[in-house]
Amino acid sequence: MNIITVDKDPRSADQLIADEIRREMRERKILMINLISSPGSGKTTLLEKALPPLQSRVRLAVIEADNATTNDADRLQAIGAKVEPVCTGVTSCHLSAVATRKAIAALGVEGLELLVVENVGNLVCPAEEDIGEDYKIAVLSVAEGEDKPLKYPLCFQEASLVLLNKIDAAVALGADTDLMERNVRATNPKVEVLRVSARTGEGVAAFVEWVVRRVRAKQT
Repeated sequence: MNIITVDKDPRSADQLIADEIRREMRERKILMINLISSPGSGKTTLLEKALPPLQSRVRLAVIEADNATTNDADRLQAIGAKVEPVCTGVTSCHLSAVATRKAIAALGVEGLELLVVENVGNLVCPAEEDIGEDYKIAVLSVAEGEDKPLKYPLCFQEASLVLLNKIDAAVALGADTDLMERNVRATNPKVEVLRVSARTGEGVAAFVEWVVRRVRAKQT
């Protein structure tokens, strides 16, 4: 039996790229947020609601990642957002630092104050990957089950903010949003939690304010 010794972290090159992105965003005073969730949690619908009020206050653009289509990018472009679509390929479960750097170069970030990344729908892999963002934001639909933070803890441990989405459907689904929030906090006691509805707009203003405060803080 041959024993293979790995002297270097195989992700070290990706981490260097993520650090370069973070340094560039810091120099340009651009806040970069990375939205992570399972497929169907409502990330794109949430952005459709949040981007218009954000665009009235900050200069922003979006990197929209998906496996195989530009459907979500098309939706955000339709509301006037500047969007760079990234198709990661059907075998790739997340946006890499390399792909992020290419998207930033293609997008052109001169003069921006906010760069929003909507990652590929997946609660596991995107949580492991540093793409140079300032904050990871986890979006969790009440339809997914109260135990998801316990089953996929890394995403919530890495998140600075958790958005409990689709709260307008909680009663109809029999979802216990209080238990879901307790489970989120069991994985990360310090994380901020906002309850939102991308469909009705409830809680979206609070999310917008959360982002704008951090945009302004990055510029000081």
